[in-house]
Amino acid sequence: MVDERPRSLTIRTPEGIEFSLRLAGPVSRFLAWLLDMFCMSAAASIVWQLLRMVEAVDRQIGLTLWILSGFILTTGYFIFLEWSWRGQTVGKRVLRLRVVDAQGLRLTFSQVAVRNLLRAVDGLPLFLHMAGGAACVLSRRSQRLGDIAAGTVVTRIPDIRKPNLERLPADKYNSLRAWPHLVMRLRQEVSPEEAFLALRALLRRDDLNEDARLALFRQLADHFRELVAFPQESTEGMTDERYLLNAVDIIFRTHAKEGRDCLR
Repeated sequence: MVDERPRSLTIRTPEGIEFSLRLAGPVSRFLAWLLDMFCMSAAASIVWQLLRMVEAVDRQIGLTLWILSGFILTTGYFIFLEWSWRGQTVGKRVLRLRVVDAQGLRLTFSQVAVRNLLRAVDGLPLFLHMAGGAACVLSRRSQRLGDIAAGTVVTRIPDIRKPNLERLPADKYNSLRAWPHLVMRLRQEVSPEEAFLALRALLRRDDLNEDARLALFRQLADHFRELVAFPQESTEGMTDERYLLNAVDIIFRTHAKEGRDCLR
């Protein structure tokens, strides 16, 4: 169940745990869009110079490529980056924004496609983006029309590069660290929001009754296992809570030989 509040999205799990995500406002989203427009313009200037040469050879093929390249640059840019970068474009990454599912679930390709295909509607009238801008300002969750149709919101990425880990017990031997290439992959696959939610769940585990605690950590651990599969010998006999604790430990903590403490 989701509790809507101005400027924040609070997700309440069946186990009674609440997680809040800070929503991005119209101004930050507009600035991210401007950065993306700059990147697209730079790419377009290069592509269109090449198409001029093609058009000089065959006007019909050149015209077809002009239309196709226009769609790829204006729509494909957003779809490709938001899917491959898990809800981010160049502009969103610079301003620390991310597109996420409005129910707290993992973003799907269909959601990415729908929200970006509807940019044409958000851009009305005459590509002035008045429709999308008005919807973003009036919506309690700062959603443009594409977000409403796709069931997505744009959030601010929390600064969790140096979280407070004093209350998080550290295992003297973390068996997952025996597989450094999988450790690096896990750090790449887990989004900052997912890592932050898992950390908060671990820090609040004493607030849950036993049944809710087991259910919550089973769900979180299964999600992390789906992202990166460690060899069976490294997790044999390990409880879901211990697995999640070890996963969070390798995401946020690094040994001295691994360098500075960072998420990615």
